[in-house]
Amino acid sequence: MKNVLLINGSKKFGNSEARLSATLQELAAKTLSELGLSITQTHIDKGYDIEEEVQKILNADALIYQMPGWWMGEPWIVKEYIDKVYLAGYGKFFTSDGRHRDNPTKNYGTGGLLKDKKYMFSLTWNAPLEAFTDKDGFFGGVGVDGVYLHLHKAHEFCAMSALPTFICTDVVKNPQVEKYLSDYETHLKKIFA
Repeated sequence: MKNVLLINGSKKFGNSEARLSATLQELAAKTLSELGLSITQTHIDKGYDIEEEVQKILNADALIYQMPGWWMGEPWIVKEYIDKVYLAGYGKFFTSDGRHRDNPTKNYGTGGLLKDKKYMFSLTWNAPLEAFTDKDGFFGGVGVDGVYLHLHKAHEFCAMSALPTFICTDVVKNPQVEKYLSDYETHLKKIFA
């Protein structure tokens, strides 16, 4: 991988100042640049041009979404970004839903064109890790990727493949920023070095 698009999906909202996401995004840019990768960035809440984003995705080998968990998923601006940019990528990101008239119940989700691209989620949550991993916990043990299944499937629809998700947990009740930064740098180096 040579080119990475960093997509910051955070925003100031409620009691969030979005500082942790900004700090993690800065660390990713610095770490990946030091590894010799070319970095492009988008901060969704600061505005973007849809066609420019389509081109950024086409030029990238990997996308990293930096975002907080809000009400059990991504902030609405991330979903809006995907809805607008990915639809504008029709014919470049995907050609169809993959089905054919002769057997319309088979092959849904196989019309993607971005098979050489990877994506990764870097997430911040107030929930403790056990809320995701404990079968008796809030999310029933499905793990963080189970909570984000819909976003994984949106990228899979375009034929992208997932890199391991990174998550910071307990960010409000028990913040450990130095540990988050150290763990994220290790995570990035393991994947991209």
